[in-house]
Amino acid sequence: MLRRPRTTAKVYTEPTTDDEDEDFDDMTANQKYDSEELDEWLPKLKEGKAKEGKVQKGTDGSTEKKKATKRVAKPKEPKPKAERKPRAPRVPKAKKEKPNTEQQNEDMVLLKPEQDVKIKEERLSMNLSSSNVPVPRDNDDVPGEGPSSSQPFFKVKKEEPNDSFTFEEPVQKKQKTSDAAQGRPIKLKSTGSVLEDLQMNWDPIRVLAEKAGVAQWVCMNIAQLLEEENTIPFMVRYRKELINHMDADAVRDVQQTLDELRSVAKKSRSVAQTLKKEGVLTSELEMALKNCTTADEIEHVYAPYKKGSKLSKARRAKELGLEPVALALLHSPQTLNLHASIQPNTKGLSSLDEVATGVQEILAYMIAKDKETLTYVQSLCDRSAVTIHSAVSKTALKEQQSQQADQKSKPKDIAKFSLYTDFTCDVQRIQHHQTLAINRGENLKILTVKVNIPDWVKNDFCRWCVNVRWRPKGFAQPELMSILKNAAEDSYKRLILPFLNRGYRTKLTASAEKESIAMFVRNLRQRLLMCPVRGRVIMGVDPGFYHGCKLAILSPTSQIVHTDVVYLHGPAIEREADKLRQLMFKYSCQTIVIGNGKACRETEAFFADLIKQRFFSPMDVSYCITDEAGASIYSVSPEAVKEMPDMDPNLRSAVSIGRRVQDPLAELIKIDPKHIGIGTYQHDVSQSLLRAALDGVVQECVSFVGVDINICSETLMRHIAGLNAGRARSIMEWKEKNGPFFNRDQLKLVKGLGPKSFQQCAGFIRINPETVRSIGSGGKEDPEIPQKQTAEKKKVKGSASISNDFNPLDQTCIHPESYSIALRFLTQIAGSLDQMGSSALRQSIESSVRSSGLDVLAKSLNTTPETLQLIVDGLTQPPGFDIRQNFEQADFKREVVSMNDLHDGMVLTGRVTNTALFGAFVDIGVGRSGLIPKRFITPEKLPVDQRRRSLALGPGERVEVRVMNVDIQRNRITLDLIRVLR
Repeated sequence: MLRRPRTTAKVYTEPTTDDEDEDFDDMTANQKYDSEELDEWLPKLKEGKAKEGKVQKGTDGSTEKKKATKRVAKPKEPKPKAERKPRAPRVPKAKKEKPNTEQQNEDMVLLKPEQDVKIKEERLSMNLSSSNVPVPRDNDDVPGEGPSSSQPFFKVKKEEPNDSFTFEEPVQKKQKTSDAAQGRPIKLKSTGSVLEDLQMNWDPIRVLAEKAGVAQWVCMNIAQLLEEENTIPFMVRYRKELINHMDADAVRDVQQTLDELRSVAKKSRSVAQTLKKEGVLTSELEMALKNCTTADEIEHVYAPYKKGSKLSKARRAKELGLEPVALALLHSPQTLNLHASIQPNTKGLSSLDEVATGVQEILAYMIAKDKETLTYVQSLCDRSAVTIHSAVSKTALKEQQSQQADQKSKPKDIAKFSLYTDFTCDVQRIQHHQTLAINRGENLKILTVKVNIPDWVKNDFCRWCVNVRWRPKGFAQPELMSILKNAAEDSYKRLILPFLNRGYRTKLTASAEKESIAMFVRNLRQRLLMCPVRGRVIMGVDPGFYHGCKLAILSPTSQIVHTDVVYLHGPAIEREADKLRQLMFKYSCQTIVIGNGKACRETEAFFADLIKQRFFSPMDVSYCITDEAGASIYSVSPEAVKEMPDMDPNLRSAVSIGRRVQDPLAELIKIDPKHIGIGTYQHDVSQSLLRAALDGVVQECVSFVGVDINICSETLMRHIAGLNAGRARSIMEWKEKNGPFFNRDQLKLVKGLGPKSFQQCAGFIRINPETVRSIGSGGKEDPEIPQKQTAEKKKVKGSASISNDFNPLDQTCIHPESYSIALRFLTQIAGSLDQMGSSALRQSIESSVRSSGLDVLAKSLNTTPETLQLIVDGLTQPPGFDIRQNFEQADFKREVVSMNDLHDGMVLTGRVTNTALFGAFVDIGVGRSGLIPKRFITPEKLPVDQRRRSLALGPGERVEVRVMNVDIQRNRITLDLIRVLR
């Protein structure tokens, strides 16, 4: 009865390679792989690209920018143009600026989109020189927020082709700052100077623009909007013209860069205060600190004055009184007599060798703390091939040997880092995931890591120290020159080399963490914005063997109708199948959602055989598989206990699995994003940066989708832009006391929700009349609003009383501040609110826009084209419009249910479950996700609109793949991407 049919899989006979090395990380449940990718992704191409980037940085980039500036500004003021000079010579790539702010704005207005200079982004620069030049980012077209369009969210974000596109570059660095549809410099009216609290010598807006790769007028507006407590979702949707249509990721990147500049200013003041207390702060030193734009520059300036350890060699030598001797060696060596410093009864001065050693240690310390010396050695490193090398640590080898002898103890798993036991790579070309893997192995004391700087750097440095920078002022005896030479070598080996190594490791780690977080953010967004399945009774199944399969039947509104446990893999399989059929008939359930955990494929085969045999006839039953990562953690969380207090935790998991398909956004926000099963190395990166980025993308997704305020949970509500846990709780209390909301204006009556909070959240909140009627109040009598509460609001805000009438515009993405414009627009086209979403109104609006143009219509309504476009979208979108993409059920080959059924060359379809820095994981229906290495995801295999995205694939996308290699012993599947299915 329950046999599954077997057919022959379609096989491609093209030759394949089985020696591909993948990079796997400790994913979740079905994605736990053991080691990292070995061979570089297209190393020859990357090497050539790196060289090309250096040429552009040194010549083409700066020359092109200067010409672009002259071509626009010269006809205006030729003489001042010829006289002006860069304000900050230490930043050679900086664009020449006029000191006159008004003239700058005038020049910006003159710039046309086709004249804007587009700066190519380079790979991680390991430049440790004192002149820290910010690397600008590519001003490519990244679409705006998109949800205001009448099309689904991801389809709205169309990306235009560009010849300067670099496929390997991460998506969040592609920022739209110049070629927007209506991109014009629009400066916000400011009552005071923006960012005046930084108190630095450089212009914060100019530096912010350079570091973020965004136009100055956009940076100015973003800084002011953030200062006025505007949220990113609000800015991206309702202030597009002020941020030049940048998307949320780009604005968030500017915000992060601004926070970094604030921390630099704070550190500069802190260091200045410390030096002032020590009595060494001079006006020149204070000026140098205020000129710093990065933390590294501050460390560079502060290094000569930073106190060392109390037991340092130089400090002990100074305490013995050898510092004047060391200074005499440099300034008057012809009169220096080392024998005069010998004190036979004093340790450290008892012999000539001890005196010479003490002088050498003082000189080594002076050399290592000298700013000019550090600048020179860093410039030498910039011109050399610096590499990073990892190997197995002696500790790990000893522990492995001892643990192998003791059979009871678990041996140290060196095999997980087998690809890095003898790994060497140039610091300019190392992949981000390789950096994070090496760091993890080092933290586990399995690997030792070393930065290798060529020997010629040391030789050149020592020669320069002795002959140039630290050359004695006068004739020095050979023994004194020997001391100086030994001091330079000792300084390099003992002090400077560790300093350089720390700098390289810090920069590599920071860059890798940033890319890992960006990938995590993108995966989370795509996972949260998967389209919900509405209007169906769903059975969530948490599969299992010995403890049975946990079932939860959910109503179309996600209410728990029934829970049960069935043993589909036990001896009484027919009896359990009959029980299952009775439940499905009783509750009219035709959709089954199976979690992808243990026993998933066996459970899938069970249901597939029943469906094939028409066991549930006459019902048309279908099933899909969803990722259950985090369901177990959620089932025992306080949130789940509060929501389902009397339910077994195992059954709560089944409820969560079913709801993830009914409304992924509403369910997944209850779970810590780190437990959803996306991204890589989430435990190895900066947790504060990761948390901030994930909270931002959750708020963005919730806000852009919109929330029906009368039925959403408190957990969902607290993620709306402008709200927090306290305000969400106040809204819930107001609903419990007064009933449902009838319009957005009633939000003003909620305690703690002021004008600014209302402005930020109102556009993302929906008032659906059908929902109010279903609650039971809308069709009868409007609830009475407490007079006392209204009076208090009138006293505080000075507003008129708020009515209980429905406003059709409250169902749309149109912000209340634009209601009057929307009504005037409807009057202008002879439409009415009753026609919202109808084909007749759509045709009338389209006809008006075609005949007059959006710009002309916006001008007649005294508004911006961006606001009018938002109004057009809101009026033409059908009721209940959802920006999320269309739902597609998983499409698996029925003859493939285990890894044993796979063989090289087989072609399958599957769904991307996760993307990492090294490739994409695809669920092909065998209980184990396969990996498409990054080198197989090439532009020609992708749709045109996906070729400019980082890695190009994201969770939920359906793909056709070819099996390249099956390693059953190591539980790995290597896949090749054939095409993306649409």
